[in-house]
Amino acid sequence: MGKYATMILEMIDSSDEHLTAEQIYLRLKEQNEKIVLATVYNNLNNLVQQEKIRRLLVEGGPDHYDRIVRHDHLICPQCGRITDIHLDDFSGMLSKQVHRQVLSYELRISCLCETCQKRLTNA
Repeated sequence: MGKYATMILEMIDSSDEHLTAEQIYLRLKEQNEKIVLATVYNNLNNLVQQEKIRRLLVEGGPDHYDRIVRHDHLICPQCGRITDIHLDDFSGMLSKQVHRQVLSYELRISCLCETCQKRLTNA
């Protein structure tokens, strides 16, 4: 794995956020790295293909990148905020429903974040 791929992987693995390519690019620039945005995208695509990170598609917004650790997501349709949640693994239940072994699944729950819910309640 190359220098930038290693740096990007370490950044994603150590982050509590779901970073976009542009956020990763800006953080690398802050570290005085001479990198272009296309290099970030190329490395992200390679890391996704190698299953070292996962890409989160958010409707109407840029892709976000996340570590591979088993967890699910709450996604706010209002502001696009992504929050990690740790629910029980549903693989066994899903396998019974589809009559096949479930290798993996991705659960994304759409709900208002606390900030947007408060804003709506106070409106």
